[in-house]
Amino acid sequence: MSDPLKVPKTMQPIFAEVSQRIEEFCGKHLNEEYALVSRELAATLCRKRPSPLLKGKPEQWACACVYVIGSTNYLHDKTQDPHMPLKQLCELFGIGKSTATTKAKSIQDALKIGPLDPRWTLPSRLHDNPLVWMVLVDGFMVDIRKAPLELQEEANRLGLIPFVPGR
Repeated sequence: MSDPLKVPKTMQPIFAEVSQRIEEFCGKHLNEEYALVSRELAATLCRKRPSPLLKGKPEQWACACVYVIGSTNYLHDKTQDPHMPLKQLCELFGIGKSTATTKAKSIQDALKIGPLDPRWTLPSRLHDNPLVWMVLVDGFMVDIRKAPLELQEEANRLGLIPFVPGR
């Protein structure tokens, strides 16, 4: 499936509910970039078999998706823009922090998501995420941003990096 938001037919109603809540929350409190990546996360969860979204309320899963993307991108860090403490995120969703934390942890465990995970980094922050640019070259980890342009282009061609930073 090349479309990151493509979900199985059986999951489309649930995805629509979760996605709508994500869109409304991010439009009001964060930005479109958070909405996009959070919806991609929800779509990924819809494609898991069995989907964890089959159990629980859509607003809980919407909160958990934004919570995971927020954690991954350090939304709670005051130096970030936008910035929001994760406790406040839960309150604004109307979800208890323990419920949101539990669901978020289940997502992180199921998809093996950690801090600065390149798969779930906001597009505007990819360039600053050091994990995006670490590539194994001849047995050594290299920050490809410091490599010659030819190596950057080859890494991009191989799908190891999202774009050529030297251009």
